[in-house]
Amino acid sequence: MELLVLNGNPDPANHIWEQYLADWSAALRDRDVRTEVVHLREMDIRYCNGCWSCWWATPGRCSRQDDLPSLYPRILRADVLVWASPLVMGNVSALTKKAQDRFIPLLHPFIEMVGGESHHRRRYDKDINMALIAAPGAGDDAEDLDIVRQQHERLALNGRGRLLFFLSTTTAPSVGADQAVKACLNPGQPSTQKEEHRESISA
Repeated sequence: MELLVLNGNPDPANHIWEQYLADWSAALRDRDVRTEVVHLREMDIRYCNGCWSCWWATPGRCSRQDDLPSLYPRILRADVLVWASPLVMGNVSALTKKAQDRFIPLLHPFIEMVGGESHHRRRYDKDINMALIAAPGAGDDAEDLDIVRQQHERLALNGRGRLLFFLSTTTAPSVGADQAVKACLNPGQPSTQKEEHRESISA
């Protein structure tokens, strides 16, 4: 099993977050899970300009000449794409969102019905399963975490996959690694522990 972790922390001085992610990744490797962490802040990532060239002019290829397209084959190769970000004003960082907006070349412009909803067709024969790790910021509560979780459940659905697990940094890295492994090995099980996060934030 291989996890590709996209670290959307824009501030390398946030040592608590960086240490948590390092400890969690190390715990996964101890459990024989291949884990690659990519620090988005070290990449040249430009904003999507909404030109739609990736859908009509150069299908599957973004017109932005930066580092992000190098992630596309790695995303498709990984078993799980993990978004990892401290929360900023109740949501993932702007750096994380900028990378997520560049996700659209992996999808097809045409639409089909999925579970009674309109969704883009797959461009590639791969369901893109996702996960989310978040660090609550000052003032963030259980409702903020639940909103972010729901957002990423929808993002995963657009990739025709599922949000396999959602962790906050209130969970110990070793426990979070166990939860991640269990969720990835049993993808049909519920992906979140809403009450656990509610209790940990309220404590």
